[in-house]
Amino acid sequence: QVQLGESGGGSVQAGDSLRLSCAASGGAFSSYTMGWFRQAPGKEREFVSARKWSSGSTYYADSVKGRFTFSIDNAKNTVYLQMNSLKPEDTAVYYCAASRRLLYGSSASGDWAYDYWGQGTQVTVSP
Repeated sequence: QVQLGESGGGSVQAGDSLRLSCAASGGAFSSYTMGWFRQAPGKEREFVSARKWSSGSTYYADSVKGRFTFSIDNAKNTVYLQMNSLKPEDTAVYYCAASRRLLYGSSASGDWAYDYWGQGTQVTVSP
């Protein structure tokens, strides 16, 4: 059974950095697509970043491009989201997600395409 567990959230000031981690277990992740999504209070869940586990293009939402970096440590079965130059509008619960399919382009940004989700980790950015 696939399990995803996020960690690394917290409360920071604008301009600070955080690194989120997602520990993955129970799946053949080399054939999966991994994604990060976020949901702010009163808003719908939105795409942040995604990439195939094995390699390939990394997709970013325009709002985080140039500030966030997606990476994977195969040895640790862990997915990371390095978040730099954080802004108050980045405040949200961040979720790690996994799809059994290899997703490309716009399909990688649709939450409907993901089969497994973590419990989320809160990120709060103060002005």
